Amino acid sequence: MAEHDIRLTDMVLVDLLDAFSAAEPVPGGGSASALSGAIGVSLLVMVASMEKTRTGVPEESADLSEASARLRPLRDNLVTLIDRDSEAYAAVVNAYKLPKADDAEKATRRAAVQSALRNATEVPLETMRECQQALRGAVTVARTGSRNAASDVGAAIELLWAGLRGAACNVDINVAELSDSAVASRLREERHMLERDAAADAAAARQALG
Repeated sequence: MAEHDIRLTDMVLVDLLDAFSAAEPVPGGGSASALSGAIGVSLLVMVASMEKTRTGVPEESADLSEASARLRPLRDNLVTLIDRDSEAYAAVVNAYKLPKADDAEKATRRAAVQSALRNATEVPLETMRECQQALRGAVTVARTGSRNAASDVGAAIELLWAGLRGAACNVDINVAELSDSAVASRLREERHMLERDAAADAAAARQALG
C-alpha cells in the first residue's frame, strides 16, 4: 500500500491497532470489517478442529471436518481483504487528487475516480460474501461442535455479523457515488441479498447453539 511501509497483515498487533488509530484515511472501517470476519472464521475453524463434538457421534466429526475445509479458504480470503480494502480506498483518495485544470484533465480525473470507487465498492462486497458464507458454516459448527466451546462459536457469529455489517456500510457510501446507475443498482441488490442471507444464517447459528 502506498500509505504504509509494510502490509497491514504483516504488522504486529499493537502496530496494527496504532495504524487503525492514526488520523489517516486508511486503514479504515473496511479493513477492520475484514479483520473482524477473519477472526470470526478462525474461531469457527478452532471449534471445528476439536476432537470433542456435540454428542460424540462420528457423523458430527465428519460434518465438522467438512465445515473446516470450507471455512479455511474464507479465512484466507478475508485476511487478503484486510489489505485490499485499504488499497482500494487509497486509490480513491489518490484519484480525487488528480489535476483538473482543463476539460481533458477533468475527464481523466472523473474516469479515475469512478474506476476507483467501483473497486472500493466491490472489495467490501467481497468481504460481505466471505462473511455470509462463513455464517452459513457457523450453523454446522454451532449444531455439532462441542458445547464447551459454545461461547467461542457465539463470539465468532457476532464477529462475522459485525464484519458483514461494517463492510455493508462501506458498500453503501461508495456505491452512492457511482455514476453508472445500472452498475450501482446491481451492486446494491447483491449487498441487500447478502445481508438478508447472512441475517438468516446468523439467526440459525444462534438458535443451534441453544
